[in-house]
Amino acid sequence: MLLAALPLLIGAAAPEKGEPPITDTTKQSGGPIDPERAALHLAHVDLAIEIFPDRETLKGHAILTLTTSAPQNRLLIDLDRNLPVTAVSIDGKPLAASAWSNPEGRLAIRLPHPLKPGDQVVAAITYGGTPHVAVRAPWNDGMVWAKTPQGKPWVASTAEGYGCDLFWPCLDFPAGEPDLVDFHLTVPAGLIAPGNGTLVGVDKLPDGRSTWNWRARSPNPYSVAIAAAPYKEISAVYLSRFGNRIPMSYWYLPGRENRAAGLFQEFAPAMDFFETMIGPYPWGDEKVGVVETPHLGMEHQTINAYGNDYTKTPSGFDEIFQHELAHEWFGNQMTAANWDDYWLHEGYAQYMQPLYGRWREGEARYATMMDEFRLTIMNRAPIVSGRIMTEEQVYEAENGGPAQDIYVKGAWVLHTLRNYVGDKAFWEITRRLVYGRPDPLPGNFKPRFATTNDYIRIANQVSGQDLGWFFDVYLREAALPKLVVTRTGDQLKLRWSTPHDKPFPLPVEVQVGDSVRTVAMPGGTATLTAPTDVHIVVDPASRILKQSDVVDAYQRWQWSHGS
Repeated sequence: MLLAALPLLIGAAAPEKGEPPITDTTKQSGGPIDPERAALHLAHVDLAIEIFPDRETLKGHAILTLTTSAPQNRLLIDLDRNLPVTAVSIDGKPLAASAWSNPEGRLAIRLPHPLKPGDQVVAAITYGGTPHVAVRAPWNDGMVWAKTPQGKPWVASTAEGYGCDLFWPCLDFPAGEPDLVDFHLTVPAGLIAPGNGTLVGVDKLPDGRSTWNWRARSPNPYSVAIAAAPYKEISAVYLSRFGNRIPMSYWYLPGRENRAAGLFQEFAPAMDFFETMIGPYPWGDEKVGVVETPHLGMEHQTINAYGNDYTKTPSGFDEIFQHELAHEWFGNQMTAANWDDYWLHEGYAQYMQPLYGRWREGEARYATMMDEFRLTIMNRAPIVSGRIMTEEQVYEAENGGPAQDIYVKGAWVLHTLRNYVGDKAFWEITRRLVYGRPDPLPGNFKPRFATTNDYIRIANQVSGQDLGWFFDVYLREAALPKLVVTRTGDQLKLRWSTPHDKPFPLPVEVQVGDSVRTVAMPGGTATLTAPTDVHIVVDPASRILKQSDVVDAYQRWQWSHGS
């Protein structure tokens, strides 16, 4: 749909960062959901947006096809009140302005007739205005209205934290994922607008503007993204080990051809790693897409944002590109139904980095990267609270959340699990989590939701043992288990000390002289005999996440020196 006929809303001046302010309702993504909202499902979204970079405004028209599993007398749709609604129709019939209101960022539309469970309704919403400008994207969400080095518009959106309602009417909670989105983005002359999914076509308008029409299946609500600049494009076809041919594209700023080409060379090797270790790229019928953005990065399904400035690291690969690509499996194909379970996204995506380092260079690179992660684990809050959480309650330490621990501690939990159950079982657990089956092939799986409890059930099934004790300590407690080691004469005693004395019978490797043995820890304790003159190292390969006096002292030293 073209937007030429929609009314233009013009702000008096371009907003500053953090303006216009948003309500607490708009800031909140996820959390406890009203039953009537939870009963709604977005079957299809037809979304048309036009952006005006010179005024930093937008206007939009959204056609939402919704179904309901419960009776409804009204629709509750999330939309920032800074984008006033000017028209609403239900099933093609316009409503009077008195039929809707949006005082706090949750648009309430009074239905002309009630809905029964199983009914479908089509709501068309025309809106526009001055969207919230991100203070520090992608950590604080909103629009980013930047300029290229040549002074041309360079526009991007981020919405993971505050949610999709910052620029389109949506269901702003993880399970609000639409089945299909048709997105039409109209941009000024000279700009290119990459988007989610498959490019259906580009409409050239008489005045030089263009509308880019994209179609994407099952995108996360926050991953529907705006991107526009005078981009250039590199493209190729990836020949998957599963036999399918997958388009790959990278949209980058002019003048960065050499660096862009270098990044693009990383696409195919990274894809081969993920497809070999996990399974088929979930969006092979669409594309692998990356767009250069004026913020660091975000997992915008099939059009991942990249703003790492082509930074080089000792790992030898671009860690932002690789991390966001991992989210195509952990976050976009498999989506946590509650923000409380987002360690399944971030922990896995983080762990894929040292595993990729291992794939490329071997154990030394893996160990180096895991050690870097270990030094940043904070242990201030459990990774999983067991409650329905908002994004900010999880990602922000000042709100009591585990914050970066869902990344780095999550990665170490997975490291410990892999070393305990073995590679074969670990990767089967991973495949079942991602695809819902152990034998994924293109076409035999669909996007799915998962929870921490689902993951534990899968781990139990694949390993053939009850691992509840493992996850209860690592995920549901803030403090790490401590391995108490006492050596008296030729007796070496090992004992696990855990929060609230929870059971933790995790075996431990012990190096005695030149030999390494695995010591069973039934009841969380063990005693072994070793000559007094033999050197002993406990957990010599650092296979286990555990409390460390050395790490604790190092972290205290860092804090005292302002690091």
